[in-house]
Amino acid sequence: MAEGPPAAPACLITRPEPGASATAARVAALGWRPVIAPALVLTPLPIEPVPGARAALLPSAAAIPALADACPPDLPVLAVGEGTADAARAAGFRDVAAASGDATSLASLAASRLDPSAGPVLLAAGEGYGDELAADLLSRGFDVIRRDAYAAAESAVLPPEAHAALRAGEVRAALFLSPRSARVALSLLRAAGLCGAATDIRALALSGRVARAASGLPWKGLDVAPRPDQDALLDLLGPPPSTSLPEG
Repeated sequence: MAEGPPAAPACLITRPEPGASATAARVAALGWRPVIAPALVLTPLPIEPVPGARAALLPSAAAIPALADACPPDLPVLAVGEGTADAARAAGFRDVAAASGDATSLASLAASRLDPSAGPVLLAAGEGYGDELAADLLSRGFDVIRRDAYAAAESAVLPPEAHAALRAGEVRAALFLSPRSARVALSLLRAAGLCGAATDIRALALSGRVARAASGLPWKGLDVAPRPDQDALLDLLGPPPSTSLPEG
């Protein structure tokens, strides 16, 4: 019996849902076999309406379900990056602007578009997240109303597919999008006895902070995206090394 074509090299995706599946689809389009292994499990939290807020700031797309339930669609939304902005528009928000991918650029966007004296801004972030962003906004003269829009729990084990792919040496790249996800992912690899797999894996980090959190294993390489957004991270990933153009 003739053998089929070899399986595509696998790319480990440590991003949680919502978002992991969309990233997986883009990774597959590049020619990789996506293997989803969320380091965190996110759960939306209900938030009370904030009728006095003149705009909402979104440092993560994970906050959108709670925000959509609590705020009218005409509320101006400032998103941390283009991916989060697209998700906010898909949820029905009509006035959405995107920052450049990190909390500092989000605060700068707020300062350029909003008058601090016009009223408070709503910061919808994860439970335990957003302290630095809130402090930055306060330093720029904003009144900030904080709401916990989701909770993030650490995954207890690697999913079976990810464990099997790592054990078999099929994973050739790994994506890390946040410092906490990177730290948890490394802990999961250590707990599973899979640290040795890192020597064949190119680790790709969204920012320098993420790279520092991911630096505890002997990766084949550890590269940082030139901009802190998913497009730049996936451009850095590119097609798998074995991908070649067909002859003709």
